[in-house]
Amino acid sequence: MQDIFAYGFMQNAFLAGSVVAVMAGVIGYFVVLRRLAFATEALSHGGFAGATGAVLVGQDIFVGMLTFTTLAGVLMGVLGDRLRGRDVAIGATLAFSLALGSLFLTMSTKLAGEAVNILFGNILAISPADLRLVIVFACFSLAAMGVIYRPLLFASLDPEIAEARGLPVRALGVGFMILLGFAVATAVQIVGVLLIFALLILPAATAQQLTARPPQAIALAVAIGVLCVWVGLVIGFYVPYPPSFFITTLSFVGYLVASRRSLVFATAH
Repeated sequence: MQDIFAYGFMQNAFLAGSVVAVMAGVIGYFVVLRRLAFATEALSHGGFAGATGAVLVGQDIFVGMLTFTTLAGVLMGVLGDRLRGRDVAIGATLAFSLALGSLFLTMSTKLAGEAVNILFGNILAISPADLRLVIVFACFSLAAMGVIYRPLLFASLDPEIAEARGLPVRALGVGFMILLGFAVATAVQIVGVLLIFALLILPAATAQQLTARPPQAIALAVAIGVLCVWVGLVIGFYVPYPPSFFITTLSFVGYLVASRRSLVFATAH
């Protein structure tokens, strides 16, 4: 471990990965609870379009991702508050984002190398400036989640009763989609567009297989995400393959084990 932390890029990778894992565990719990895995995929592709567009015009990649994921989150939140309408809105946003990303790629051959990093992530290339940006947006997202935690949980578990009680269910949905956009833009730098499920979906889904209590499930999702990041980085330090692959694999294996455990427990009872 002393050898690993002797390198500045590994220190940045551990810090950034841990911060993103904490944020993803908290927000990912509500993603799974509200059945928004498809929305996360659509937002990640919106981030891809934003990142490639930013590179094309010579702007910061993270700012481009954040702008597009936020706009896509607002669009999906406004267009679809019911499950069926939401699926249509998410599908439309996904298709447009992919088309836009494809357009930007064809407009400049300089994007080929950047596109690989955007799609698959490069946690070992996180700079101190990127790390500070990740920490700022993660703190903002977690603070906002703390403010809306109780009403969002109520609206997620029983939206009809929550609406009858006077809660702004639609506004909560839009606000959460914006926070999800922040989380996606941040996590894409770690695991990439195609591997976004690794931190935002799998730890939370695993935790919900193990406990039905929201606070315990969120804490467990955070712990699983952080553990997967740490172990994946350690393996990636000694093996010449991308750490994001190991992070994703560990998250997926954990989910499979938890799912099988739940299935065996349910069968036994």
